[in-house]
Parts: sequence; structure tokens; C-alpha cells
Amino acid sequence: MKIASYNVNGIRAALNKGFMEWLQSVGPDVICLQETKAMKEQVDFALFEAAGYHHYWFSAQKKGYSGVALLCKEEPDHIEYGTGIAYMDFEGRNIRADFGDISVMSMYLPSGSNMDRLEFKLKYMADFQKYADELRKERENLIVCGDYNICHEAIDIHDPVRNKNVSGFLPVEREWIGNFMKSGFIDSFRHFNPEPHNYTWWSYRANSRANNKGWRLDYGMVNDSLKDRLKRSVILTEARHSDHCPILLEVE
Repeated sequence: MKIASYNVNGIRAALNKGFMEWLQSVGPDVICLQETKAMKEQVDFALFEAAGYHHYWFSAQKKGYSGVALLCKEEPDHIEYGTGIAYMDFEGRNIRADFGDISVMSMYLPSGSNMDRLEFKLKYMADFQKYADELRKERENLIVCGDYNICHEAIDIHDPVRNKNVSGFLPVEREWIGNFMKSGFIDSFRHFNPEPHNYTWWSYRANSRANNKGWRLDYGMVNDSLKDRLKRSVILTEARHSDHCPILLEVE
């Protein structure tokens, strides 16, 4: 199973930048989308259906904000919209598909853009850890793909010294994502690739992408139970429909 994940920074904008052509050329079995920024009625579903994808959308209550989706070549056994945690679901941040013994979740973890949102982010992180712990009692082979809005280690950010007090690289955030992995998740990209200068997000300012001054915010987290079935995990930097680029992993 080939699984991609992409923060598209607005699905309608990405479609105008050639997203469908890219999707068809890569051909993932499942793609997890984040920050779709659209209600279902604002998207032309025929495009996805013509490309052979079933599609499932979980939008925020606020228009033009947040939102996640799943595009799947095979119809899933089950779709879970949200987590059942009201404040998370209000912002449309989680959607899960079950295929046989494997579950794939698209997650858009909040950013900590100001103090109020940082407190919201920290609460989300703590509650999501508990949710994932409980979920894996029923769905052990869980893959959580998405924009985690956190760089784990200094290797994952272009300027760790200057950014050490910036949300996305705060000690408390880094500790959380480290503990998330210790709870039984594999950072699939780092499982295969220990090299620096591999990022998934670049600011639109100061020619950051051309200079590769980026952050690795997007992860394919794979439960330890799937370790022997994990075949590859890569970052697809050539895709340019967003300020993020997609990631791709493959499991048997």
C-alpha cells in the first residue's frame, strides 16, 4: 500500500496549480490531505472520481479554515470522521480509514501561532496521545500521517539555534513528539534516512524554498507493529502546489 500525505494549503488553490496531474502521476493508493480549507460543496468531486478515487472530507465548522480529507483507490471498510473529542472535531483535524488490518489517519495538528493557540495545541497534543493509545488497543496497525507542526530534532530544521523559542521547535513540543514515538510509533522517514537538509515546509518569505531553509513538519508515523512491513518513506520535494511538499510511504 502506497500512502501519501500532503498539506495542500487550500485544496482549491492546489487544484489550480496542477494537483490532479501530480496525483495521477504518483498514483498513491491513499492520500491524506490537510488544510483543505473548503467545505464539501466547494470542491469539484468529479475530478477525484475521474482519477479513480473515493473521497472523504472532514471540514472545520469555520469556512476556509483547517480541514482534512482522504482520497482512496479502494473503498475503505470504515471511515471515522473526527475523534469524538468536540473541540478537535470542530476544527476538522482528524479522519481515519480502515483497510483490513491497517488504519490510515490524516491528522492536522494545530499550530501555536500565539499564546492562546499554543495552549490549544498543547491540549490537543496531550489528548491526542491518549486517543491514539486507546485506538491502538482496537486498531493496532495504525498509521498517522499529516502535518504535526513540530520539528523533532535539530536535524529537522534549518536554523535550530534561532528557532529554539519559536512554536514548532519549542522544547515542550519536541518532547511531546519524542514521547509519541516512544509510545510505539516509528518516524518512517527517519527509519530510512538519517541525513540533514530534508524538509517539508518552507516560508513563502525570503526565497526560503529556493535556499532550502525549511522545517520538517510532516510525518508518516507508523505503529511499531508494522515495522517489518515498512518498505520505504520519502519526501517528494518536487511537488509545488503548496508551501508544504508531500511525503510518501509504502507498507506491505
